[in-house]
Amino acid sequence: MSTPKSHRIPFMEAALIEAQKAASRGEVPVGCVAVCNNQIIASNHNRREETGDPGAHAEILVLREVGRKKNRWNLSDTDLYVTLEPCPMCAGAIVNSRISTLVYGADDPKRGGVRSLYAICEDPRLNHQCLVVPGILKDRCAQVLSNFFQELRKS
Repeated sequence: MSTPKSHRIPFMEAALIEAQKAASRGEVPVGCVAVCNNQIIASNHNRREETGDPGAHAEILVLREVGRKKNRWNLSDTDLYVTLEPCPMCAGAIVNSRISTLVYGADDPKRGGVRSLYAICEDPRLNHQCLVVPGILKDRCAQVLSNFFQELRKS
């Protein structure tokens, strides 16, 4: 049974807090939280600049943390909330970790691997698909990104 949209908002708000943390550190403001049994079990944000790791996207960091906490790679009892549509790398990791539901805020027309450019999470040719719920708090999620890049252009 699918979770009503109104019940998803607090989790996306938590992901937005992570996105703000990223922005305050000069990172592209993308935040992510993992939810299991209606509780947040991991949260993070982009850390590529901080770590020098091209794979340090919010989603990857959260998936790694959940895997460590659960001591397993199969996260089929877990939902992921991300402020921006995941890129192809992250969408692939979401599929490979068997995430149940992916909820995201803003579409990413230039790099989106879930709906905008590709449909990796719902591709029937792959051995796993997850439910995709786009557009939760999309305007707020998009505004965080817009504000960040406007400030970046000023400097």
